[in-house]
Amino acid sequence: MSDTTRGNPATIAPATGKLAIFTPGLGAVATTFIAGVERVRRGLSAPIGSLTQMATVRLGKRTDNRSPLIKDFVPLATLNDIVFAAWDPIPDDAYTAAVKAGVLTKEDLEPVADFLKGIKPMPAVFENKYVTRITGATNVKSAKTKRELAEQLRADIRNFMKANGAERGAMVWTGSTEIFIKAGPQHQTIEAFEKAMDENDEAIAPSMLYAYAAIMEGIAYCNGAPNLSADFPALVELANQKGVVVSGKDFKTGQTWMKTVIAPGMKARMLGLEGWYSTNILGNRDGEVLDDPASFKTKEESKLSVLHTILQPEKYPELYKDFSHVVRINYYPPRGDNKEGWDNIDIKGWLGYPMQIKVNFLCRDSILAAPLVLDLALFSDFAQRAGMKGIQEWLSFYYKSPQVAPGLQPEHDLFIQQTKLKNTLRHLMGEEQITHLGLEYYQ
Repeated sequence: MSDTTRGNPATIAPATGKLAIFTPGLGAVATTFIAGVERVRRGLSAPIGSLTQMATVRLGKRTDNRSPLIKDFVPLATLNDIVFAAWDPIPDDAYTAAVKAGVLTKEDLEPVADFLKGIKPMPAVFENKYVTRITGATNVKSAKTKRELAEQLRADIRNFMKANGAERGAMVWTGSTEIFIKAGPQHQTIEAFEKAMDENDEAIAPSMLYAYAAIMEGIAYCNGAPNLSADFPALVELANQKGVVVSGKDFKTGQTWMKTVIAPGMKARMLGLEGWYSTNILGNRDGEVLDDPASFKTKEESKLSVLHTILQPEKYPELYKDFSHVVRINYYPPRGDNKEGWDNIDIKGWLGYPMQIKVNFLCRDSILAAPLVLDLALFSDFAQRAGMKGIQEWLSFYYKSPQVAPGLQPEHDLFIQQTKLKNTLRHLMGEEQITHLGLEYYQ
């Protein structure tokens, strides 16, 4: 019995020409991502945190000793092939926005300042009712209908790609969290969605217009925020029709990433959970936006879903039924992008005896998110060249609320997600998938 199973390689179109990466939002995450890629291209920094640039993938049996870098195994676009475009309601160029964001030091920004100053945001589709805490929004598109706004975004995509010689594109939402919206009849079919755009329906938020524009233009869409954006029937159907890949939602960076590491470990040992209290302080634009209750509700829905799905209290009621899960995010301007997360975890062990785990994670939100933007863009472009379309569940590794097919529970266990990601790469390249069975070594 082998610990591997082999498939047939997919037909993968070559990564010719430039890859345009579009970011709706040119704030802390986007500028940290763009500046970081440029520093890596110039040999000034290492792409730490990026699977596409630094991770290896085991191929074949353990005794084969084949573990190439993912970027040497999979025909990804190279960093030198990337060109950047962004929209933002605030007109600052990428350098000015990066300085204001305060994530990267002047010493790190100055060597790439000329490059960053050349990236100016296109006028954004923006309405304050969807993100109430952003001020100074002067770089904004206007039109009579939301359909017209979407058409302007499509024109932006076409014009940028033509001007920069880009043959392919990927869009990664790095904008702020919008208010909570539930999918309604407007989101069920393409026809209903387009009619709602024509009628300026309030259920059609700006992020949905970006997703629609990307899919219509044949470029991948990845949602880094918890908004309802492309995760509803109309746009999933459109993505399948157009042969476009979509994934989301909500980058898994700090506290939730830790939950997807710790909770699987507890469940693997069949340790019980009484309660998990999480609180954060954050002072960047994201923290300010999430200070609005309507935007926080969107984020809260994303954060709360993780533990329940991993622990499966319906299957393990003695261990996990009715555990208390509380999440708080507090806007605290002095902290800037340097988020601090506290977790108090009340667990129970043998004979029900109580124990506790305490986590104090002093993280940098945009430093953790930037490599995710890169990986999602490169993997999405690769998937599309490999003939994949629609929802890419194998990219769940990067998200708090993975997008999955209707009727499926998302997988939140980080280690299962990692196996799924690497096995998908092996499958597409015609290599054996790793099962970790390994009985052949003991025959």
